[in-house]
Amino acid sequence: MYKYSLRKRVAIAFAMCVAVLSVAWGLAFFSAIRLSEDRVLVRQLERAAESYPSLSLNLRGYDEVASLPESLREWAQTNPGEGVYEFDTEELHVAVVAADNEQRRAFVVFDVAGIEAASSEDWWWLLVITGVVGTLGVLGFGLGVVVMRRAVAPVVQLAHMVADIDPEKLSAEDHKRIESSRFDDDEVGVLARTIEKTLERISEFVERERYFTGSASHELRTPVTVILGALELLEESDLSATDRKAVDRVRCAALEMKATIEMFLCLARETDDGLYDEQFLVMPLVSQAIDQQRHLLNGKFVDVEIDDLSKPIACGHSQAFSIAVNNLVRNAFQHTLDGQGPITIHIRERALFVTNQVGSEASERHTTTEASSQGYGLGLGIVQRLCERNGWSFSLDADEARVAARLSW
Repeated sequence: MYKYSLRKRVAIAFAMCVAVLSVAWGLAFFSAIRLSEDRVLVRQLERAAESYPSLSLNLRGYDEVASLPESLREWAQTNPGEGVYEFDTEELHVAVVAADNEQRRAFVVFDVAGIEAASSEDWWWLLVITGVVGTLGVLGFGLGVVVMRRAVAPVVQLAHMVADIDPEKLSAEDHKRIESSRFDDDEVGVLARTIEKTLERISEFVERERYFTGSASHELRTPVTVILGALELLEESDLSATDRKAVDRVRCAALEMKATIEMFLCLARETDDGLYDEQFLVMPLVSQAIDQQRHLLNGKFVDVEIDDLSKPIACGHSQAFSIAVNNLVRNAFQHTLDGQGPITIHIRERALFVTNQVGSEASERHTTTEASSQGYGLGLGIVQRLCERNGWSFSLDADEARVAARLSW
């Protein structure tokens, strides 16, 4: 049966159900008719046996109205047309036929007294017929379920295979679970092969991503580490004030590059086994971010106020949290001009607030709408994605006087 397409299988299944039910109903009606015939004959024979040896006649003919039974005379005088008439009260069936003279009518009377079933017996027969009909209906429903299940079995099988695959944790072997070779060349087979090829491409992409992040993590960080090491050696030598400023600018650029590389690598990793359920202290990461970005305050008379009323613990990827906090602190340090008031960092049980004052020129560039996505700092879009991946929330509120970033977990 599976050599046909899915549409043909459903059509064949429906046709089989209709054919089987039709045959069953036909046999049931045929049996009922034959049973009724046998019952009438048996009742007639029983009644004749009761009056033996003088046999009673149930069927009689009458040529005159006056010879009819008294209960039928009044009716016969109305000159009824040809046909068959039934009188339930008298238990008589009368057939009116034309005699030799078309103006005359002849009457054939069939006395069914004792032949027709009693009312109580009719109820029993109704119950029997109802039971038979109900049984056939249940059998038809069961047959339909069985046949339709067989017809759509390949679809159900494919659905179970796909359901066993976790889209959040795809492995290189997941595409082999489909086993499209077991399906025929029909709609289900085409769908199975398409899903298998798609999962194979995704698995290859995941492998390339893991290889890239593993290689890039080393290849991109090594040059930055070499630059920072060279800068430390330069700082130990005698440098003029101009050269020292140039070294500081190179150091700032190298640190920015290092932070950017870490952000992109963190986003590029599709999976970090178990690291997204890690619990970590918030305060050490905030302090580390302040120390790493403090060079941005060189030459600025700006105070940094830390309000730590608790020691909260966050759940997620600690490196992602460190990158997000570094970005927020770097933006606050970088966009705060000399003498523009303190930068405040509030650490609460479930949230971190970073607030800094801005000048009129900066506030014109950063509106509240823009700040929510990419208007305040290159990495805020990356921070948003990191928060979404870890189940955190991030918001940024900017007005003419200040910019307030909020990271909650």
